Amino acid sequence: MIIWINGAFGSGKSTLAAGLHGALPGSVVADPEEVGDLLRRTLNEHPGKLHDYQDYPAWRRLTAAYIGEVAEYTGGHVIVPMTVLNPAYAAETFAPLRLSPGLVHLVLHVDPDGLRARIDASEEYPGDEARSEAVRAHRRRRAADYAAAAWMHADAHLIDTSALTPEAVLDAALTRLLPAHLATADGVRP
Repeated sequence: MIIWINGAFGSGKSTLAAGLHGALPGSVVADPEEVGDLLRRTLNEHPGKLHDYQDYPAWRRLTAAYIGEVAEYTGGHVIVPMTVLNPAYAAETFAPLRLSPGLVHLVLHVDPDGLRARIDASEEYPGDEARSEAVRAHRRRRAADYAAAAWMHADAHLIDTSALTPEAVLDAALTRLLPAHLATADGVRP
């Protein structure tokens, strides 16, 4: 199955992706940000350059193709940690993926105060405060965009992580994803 993890910037998508990867044998993590980085580098000097790579129709098409091809090649779980706030972009990207054996859209929700606290405490680049603060500033700017993206809650399986540890978030995701007969990497279903 394809497990798309959506949510606010700083909500724990990468942490959950790493946990799922460890718990689901044969799984891979495929990050569409790498597709965005490719487009950003390629179009950096082009007059049609856009600020947000998700605004490129090519990003949405390439991301869907990338994730679909990885899923077909591996035959296992493909974990995709990526915030997509624009409902039209999500629909365009998810449409071809919904044709695969299974697309599960998870949204990690954090209450606004909890999200601010997580962002303020984050240190993406230990030892490089300037780069870490740039990431925190980006996340703070985008928090309001997430709050306005109510469509996500209707389209996805919501996990409210406000009061949960990373381990509890992983357990909640596995409970949502795994039928009773499947086991995790340690042979036990939570």
